[in-house]
Amino acid sequence: MCIKLRYSTRRLSTSTLSSSKSTTVYRGTAFEHRAQNILQNNLSMSLRRVGGKSDGGIDLLGWWWLPSLDASDITEPRRRLRVLAQCKAEKKKIGPKFIRELEGVLHRYLSLSAHSFNTRNQNTQAPNVVQSPQYPLVALFISESPYTRSTLLRVQTSPVPLLLLHLPAFPTPSDFLTDEIGKNKWVGSAVWNPALAGVRGLLGGEFEIRWERSLAGCGRPGLWWRNQKLNNWTPDLEVEKLQLKHEDLLLDELVQETA
Repeated sequence: MCIKLRYSTRRLSTSTLSSSKSTTVYRGTAFEHRAQNILQNNLSMSLRRVGGKSDGGIDLLGWWWLPSLDASDITEPRRRLRVLAQCKAEKKKIGPKFIRELEGVLHRYLSLSAHSFNTRNQNTQAPNVVQSPQYPLVALFISESPYTRSTLLRVQTSPVPLLLLHLPAFPTPSDFLTDEIGKNKWVGSAVWNPALAGVRGLLGGEFEIRWERSLAGCGRPGLWWRNQKLNNWTPDLEVEKLQLKHEDLLLDELVQETA
C-alpha cells in the first residue's frame, strides 16, 4: 500500500539540499545503494558494494538465492548463483554499448575464476580436465534511465544470462519521501533474456518477476517460482562471508586487467 506524500510549499535552501548532492559521484553512489537495497529486500540477493574508481567494472557483487531446478518443494534449501552488477545513474537512455561492456566484464571474470578454480584444484583433478567455476554466473544492469530498443534487442540475443532493471528517478527530492517510498520501492521495470529465464536458460523457465503496484505508482518486484510466490530470503551474515577473500583476489586481478 502506498502512502500519499505531502509536500511543503517552502523552497529548498542550500543548507537543506546541498549542491554536492547533484554531483556525478554522489548520484552514482546513492543509486548503487538504492539498487542494492531493492535487490536484497525483494529479490533474494545478498550483495556488497564494490563500486569506485578501481572496481573492475563491477558495482555490486554477491549471490542470488533461488530454488534448485530439481527441487520439488518451495521450502527446500536454495542454491546460489553468482551475481555481478553494474549501476548507471545516467540521464540519457542506455545504449547497447553498456551491455557489450558488461558482457566483457563477465567474460573476464569467468576466465579469471576458471583459472583460479583450476589452480586451487590442480592437485585433486584428473590431468587435462578443464573445470568450470563452481557457481553459475548472472549479469545485472541497473539503470536510472530507460533502455533503448536496440539495447533490449541486444540483451535478448545475448548468450550471457542477463537481467535489466530500470529504477526511475524519484518524482520528488528524496528528503521529502515518506518511509514507505523511502524504502527504495519506486521501481520501473525488469527484463531478462532467454539465456537466463528461458526454458533452456539458467533458470529453466520456472521463474517470473511480477509487480505489486498501487494506483499512486509505488511498486515492488516479486519473484514467483512455478506459480508460487517466492518469499525473499538470504542466509545469515556468517554464511555470506564464505569465499569473500577469494573474491577480493579475483577483483584485484580484474582491476589490473582493466587498468
